Amino acid sequence: MLLLHGCLYLVDTLAGDPEVLQVDAETYYEKLLKKSLSIPDVFLRPGGEKVKLEDSCVCFVPLYRNNPTRKLLLLIDPKDKKTVLAVYLNQCWWPVEEVVKTADPSRDGLILVQTFGERIVLFVLNYIIFGMLEGSSANDAFFLPHSATECAKILWRNGEAVAFYSVKMKGSLCDGTTHHCYLLPVLDTIFVRRRYRRGGLGMKMLHDFCQSFVAEDALGISCPISAAMYQVCQKFLQTYPEEQKRLWEVEAPGDWSQRVNIWLKIQMESSPSGRC
Repeated sequence: MLLLHGCLYLVDTLAGDPEVLQVDAETYYEKLLKKSLSIPDVFLRPGGEKVKLEDSCVCFVPLYRNNPTRKLLLLIDPKDKKTVLAVYLNQCWWPVEEVVKTADPSRDGLILVQTFGERIVLFVLNYIIFGMLEGSSANDAFFLPHSATECAKILWRNGEAVAFYSVKMKGSLCDGTTHHCYLLPVLDTIFVRRRYRRGGLGMKMLHDFCQSFVAEDALGISCPISAAMYQVCQKFLQTYPEEQKRLWEVEAPGDWSQRVNIWLKIQMESSPSGRC
């Protein structure tokens, strides 16, 4: 089974209508159930191991939060039901690690998610790589799929998507059950792949977030902030003291009763009188 199209990757080639792509996946799934596929019924893992394609190890999952109609077809490891092996798109199974790669040299640094292909990369980074493959730490929070319109940036390095962050925009709805809107821009999710951590990427994304909203007097980071993220914030605010008054840990929608200044909290917890 062909996995790559020459030297290009999924994000470089995916230009079809998302609805058509989903119908194609549904047709493939039906043929798989009926065992009427005209192509080999095995998936070759990067290490050479063959995985038989059958209904017990494939499933549809929602691509977007609060939108169950738009789905992706995933291949699950039959030996480990928590591990996703591949994503079905463009009449092909794409290994997870290939989905987050690019052959386009212009994809470098932090780039705003705009295309459907980039939405797929964001989903794989967030829901699969973090939520299933790299989310074993007790300090990490579980990341739900993003909405279809969520503002997010992916950090590309050496042809690979290695990190991302997403933002709840000021004035956007907090959720689908209330009419409350965010009162300030809020950094909602941030993730760096394990092998790229401790390299300053968290600082880089936090700085980009602040620079993207220079006209705002206050910026939020979603509560609760993990211990690792607090360390990033502390280093960032020491490096950029002009941001100390702007960054707040917030609960939605972020009015003054739902904000705690991050720098002040760090100072209080580091002082002898502030320790428990």
